[in-house]
Amino acid sequence: MNIYAVIILLAIAVDFFLDLISNFLNLKSLSKTLPDEFDGVYDEETYAKSQEYTKVNTRFGFITGAFDLAILLGFWFSGGFNVLDQWVRGFGFGELITGLCFMGVLMVAKMIIGLPFSIYSTFVIEERFGFNKTTPKTFVVDLLKGLLLGVLIGGPVLAAILAFFMYAGDLAWLYAWVALTLFTLVMQYVAPTWIMPLFNKFTPLEEGELRTAIEEYTQKVDFPLQGLFVIDGSKRSSKSNAFFTGFGKNKRVALYDTLIENHTTEELVAVLAHEIGHYKKKHIIKGMISGVLQSGVMLFVLSIFLQEPDLFEAFYMEEMSVYAGLIFFGMLYAPINMILSIFMQMSSRKHEYEADEYAAKTTGKPEDMISTLKKLSKDNLSNLTPHPFYVFLNYSHPPALERINALRKQTYA
Repeated sequence: MNIYAVIILLAIAVDFFLDLISNFLNLKSLSKTLPDEFDGVYDEETYAKSQEYTKVNTRFGFITGAFDLAILLGFWFSGGFNVLDQWVRGFGFGELITGLCFMGVLMVAKMIIGLPFSIYSTFVIEERFGFNKTTPKTFVVDLLKGLLLGVLIGGPVLAAILAFFMYAGDLAWLYAWVALTLFTLVMQYVAPTWIMPLFNKFTPLEEGELRTAIEEYTQKVDFPLQGLFVIDGSKRSSKSNAFFTGFGKNKRVALYDTLIENHTTEELVAVLAHEIGHYKKKHIIKGMISGVLQSGVMLFVLSIFLQEPDLFEAFYMEEMSVYAGLIFFGMLYAPINMILSIFMQMSSRKHEYEADEYAAKTTGKPEDMISTLKKLSKDNLSNLTPHPFYVFLNYSHPPALERINALRKQTYA
């Protein structure tokens, strides 16, 4: 076992045990006493249900994580990567097609292995707690659409990256970085118009009290509203959400139909104000720039390790290749990615506070944002008392109680 195998194994072990410890602490932090802030929002039964939801998902997550780990280690140390490599090489295709076959088989295998867990999560856990609205037909159609998009969009992108590293020489990482960046920018335009509607129906918000209130607010904050849509989230789940996507002329704000059903006009304006806050504070652009810089660094480091025979030896490979190196480097890069992810989560939580503050200041009604957070917590059975270490590792949004406390501390003129 060489140094690369040791590093990867240590990274896997650290990640697994950090997850185990954080989940254990999170379960221990569940409080039988409802936080005072949520009095009148949760009744005793709903609060107990939210805690049980956390427990069930935590146990299920541990089972799936342990199973995935066992499969990975078993495949690795039985020489599975080399067996697969020799098999696809036997087809006699060129290196690029062979690489796509190699990675495609791994991706499909991963999907098939994870499918029973996805089915159980959707049709057992989510059903038990009253969230699931997905029919078997919708589940299958979503799966097939995802596979088709993976082939039509993911396939060419992966082929381009492999081709650069196979044929473009020392500057392959730079060409791949430029291509990946352009693809990311194009997808920001394409996804809202062509891809998202493949999975959900986007209906323009009809005229009425809500649309009038939203238009008055957007005029007040000078936000050109190109698209305001209702998304049929209830087709899959009773959970509520809203999101902002795209940029330029393809900006879209989408409100889930479940959100509209459960909230007042004032609360919905506060939700929209929060999403606009992300735009006004340039959180979306900052996130894109950060992602582009990270991908550039990753591709540069990848170009170095693709030439390391010991990396391939760690996985019992008989032959070196760009496509296998890409998989192995992803595992070697995991510790760095975990650290970067923690910082990204911290940045995301900071942005959420800023968007909350923006919404409260521009509407002049912080209580509307507070009542929205309370209702969303209840409707989604959120954990009201997550452990700080679990939040540190996993939360892209601050816990609802912390967001509410932050809103109450602000002065809104």
